[in-house]
Amino acid sequence: MTEHPNSHGRQRTAAPRSGTDVPGVAARLPRQADGTTGEPAAPAHRPARRAGETPREEPHSALPEDDGPHAPAGAAPEPARPGRTPATAGESGAHVPAGARSADGGCAVHPVNAEPPANAAEPVDPAHPVGPADGVGGGSVPGPRAGGRAGGEAPPPHGGHGGERLRFVGAATRRIARGIDLDEIVLGLCRATVPTFADAILVYLRDPLPVGDERPVGPVVLRLRRTDRLPEYVRGLDDADGPQERPDPGPELAVEAAERCEVRIGGPLAEVLRGVRPVFGDSAAARAALPELLGEGRHVPEQHRTILAPLRGRRRVIGAAVFIRRLDRPAFEGDDLLVAAQLATHTALGVDKAVLYGREVYIADELQRTMLPDSLPQPTGVRLASRYLPAAETARVGGDWYDAIPLPGNRVALVVGDVMGHSMTSAAIMGQLRTTAQTLAGLDLPPQEVLHHLDEQAQRLGSDRMATCLYAVYDPVAHRIVIANAGHPPPVLLHRGGRAEVLRVPPGAPIGVGGVDFEAVELDAPAGATLLLYTDGLVESRIRDVWTGIEQLRERLIDTARLTGPNPPPLEPLCDEVLGMLGPGDRDDDIALLAARFEGIAPSDVAYWFLDPRPQTARQARRLARRALTRWGLEELSDSVELLVSEVITNAVRYAERPITLRLLRTDVLRCEVGDDVPQLPRLRQARPSDEGGRGLYLVNKLARRWGATRLSTGKVVWFELALPPQGR
Repeated sequence: MTEHPNSHGRQRTAAPRSGTDVPGVAARLPRQADGTTGEPAAPAHRPARRAGETPREEPHSALPEDDGPHAPAGAAPEPARPGRTPATAGESGAHVPAGARSADGGCAVHPVNAEPPANAAEPVDPAHPVGPADGVGGGSVPGPRAGGRAGGEAPPPHGGHGGERLRFVGAATRRIARGIDLDEIVLGLCRATVPTFADAILVYLRDPLPVGDERPVGPVVLRLRRTDRLPEYVRGLDDADGPQERPDPGPELAVEAAERCEVRIGGPLAEVLRGVRPVFGDSAAARAALPELLGEGRHVPEQHRTILAPLRGRRRVIGAAVFIRRLDRPAFEGDDLLVAAQLATHTALGVDKAVLYGREVYIADELQRTMLPDSLPQPTGVRLASRYLPAAETARVGGDWYDAIPLPGNRVALVVGDVMGHSMTSAAIMGQLRTTAQTLAGLDLPPQEVLHHLDEQAQRLGSDRMATCLYAVYDPVAHRIVIANAGHPPPVLLHRGGRAEVLRVPPGAPIGVGGVDFEAVELDAPAGATLLLYTDGLVESRIRDVWTGIEQLRERLIDTARLTGPNPPPLEPLCDEVLGMLGPGDRDDDIALLAARFEGIAPSDVAYWFLDPRPQTARQARRLARRALTRWGLEELSDSVELLVSEVITNAVRYAERPITLRLLRTDVLRCEVGDDVPQLPRLRQARPSDEGGRGLYLVNKLARRWGATRLSTGKVVWFELALPPQGR
């Protein structure tokens, strides 16, 4: 084996090594006594061709849907062109100990795994550090060393030892494989090859990239995804012995390449891409294909200084990579085509993986987003704020949810729940339970009944569908809240003066257990207080239990309330402060947080009556409504309110058997609610000229700002709203 030099520049001799190369690559050329290479030896693993046998030609299907056989990464390179002499070990960039002199008296380049200098050509990505174990330059070039000259050239991996090439390919493919998204994979290819393998690289990918078995329609378009090159100042570095004469490196193609290329069917670029194998830039096929890819008028260095490598994924060609070397650097050799094939294959497969992964993440994100409310309602008497944090940024899907559902009488239902697991199955179950909770809330069922029906629904979904849930109903008129719990952490109430308490709510069993009787408790909800509903991901982790986390949450709320004095803290900053209690390593689960600030409705803004279902009830309702409007200074709304109240009361009197309720509420609007014991909801219809009735709801629809009807467990409520005049607000 060959040993690397020590820090003093000493070198050790090594026994001649047999040709080693990338797995699957043809055997190395035999080494002659003068250091040159002779004719390539026939690979031992390839059977000899029978006499008179015609060589087989690999089939290739047409671009873009190339489902033909993939060219192996170890396919034989192009044969050497006439007149091209094999490079010596010094010319081809063979591995030479640091500080050793080359045959021409100059200083050899530094080893591949040398530490990058402070003036590296491009900083290494912190997310993908490159160390000696990687064996690649990571976008940097060797700097000045004691006893040597400035490293204007990076050590190419195509030296006389196949082990150097093997180590380079292994390190480069590991770096490419580390990427999980498209940008990381393409960046890994660029950083692994520049300047170690090439001085510039262009990476083109199909736009749009096909996903899985999709067969895109329309022309094949390649778009420049990323370009990387050796910076200008690296080329001008002088040696310690003085400036060196170097040829002109030529045009900077990495900068001048076209951003977009449409592949012509049957054109030269399509033929090269369909062939799958990398080709030299001065080959006949590449000379015709590169102008189409890079754009007309772009020239490439000749003499084997450019490689065009198609990027083939699992089923089709998805792009191309162009590797370029300057004129002052040894040209590519035939075995470098094998290296380019390996890099292209791993990059293409990584791109396929990233595209599929991106589609899965997109589906998970969309599923989770549609399962949670886009925005919270802002009913009168309560202000709401929420937060949702997934367990991991790479898999934004889980079973936590929250909801706020407006109910009749300006009440609001507050719901927070947590389905076991963090998979898409958990998110799907969460969506079904959330939809069920919304439907049950629309029926105005008590909280304990809602949890009972959710438990039955979870059992219908499967025997292992478990979830915790907390359901609360806040009444801003009565300043009361009714809470029922199904195995969920208890809520925390922050009072106006800064005192925080954990509400004593019966814990109950989780949803899905079955046969459990849930219990509800009614508590005071004073104005200015803030109720926090949350999932266990906020208070429980590997480093603390639930009750320790709840106590830390309570102390956090107290500390936050001290900052605002007697006034309650704003809701949005309060939610951020609560999430700030999470330290590093505390995010083991999804987090759903719902905060409700109780404001209530003053009793002076509410008028409530019970009316018997009699023919005179409509006239009585008009008189009561007129008195309430006069007390509130809203006389200019009297005509509209009396007309609409009369129509709704008349419809209730016609069918009701029990007393009718009439309630007026003055908030930012004037709201009127009429309740009766008939569950059938009224329906708006177009009355015919001969009909004696059916025009009441038509008038309500024309004159009211909003109106609606809600079915209750004891009947229904028909309501309408009118905008307040400027002086009545």
